[in-house]
Amino acid sequence: MAAIHLDATELDAKLASAAKQASVRENLGRDTTGMTTQVTEAQWSTPDHEQKRAALSYLNEAWVEARIEGIDGDCLAQACLFAAFAEFVSTYGEEAAARFAEGLAVRIRNGEFSLVMAKQ
Repeated sequence: MAAIHLDATELDAKLASAAKQASVRENLGRDTTGMTTQVTEAQWSTPDHEQKRAALSYLNEAWVEARIEGIDGDCLAQACLFAAFAEFVSTYGEEAAARFAEGLAVRIRNGEFSLVMAKQ
């Protein structure tokens, strides 16, 4: 099975596709203004992986919208990293956030964050 690395155009297309799929799911339970009308107890008790999947869908949609508006992907990535680390620091403290960041180099080198597509 060969891996194909995506260029920026292919990445944008994949993100747009994911955002469209997420948009359908996200709009369930919303009124015409886009405001959530009701949060059920079941939504708060969803498994962690489901919450992560939903969060990624929201981020993908926002990413696509920003790219359409002309925001550079590198600027988006830096802003996302800043926001993410600010959240880690405010939630877990500086030391725990720093320990988490220390482990990222190995994960990056191991390809955990590389976007590859299996050739079919």
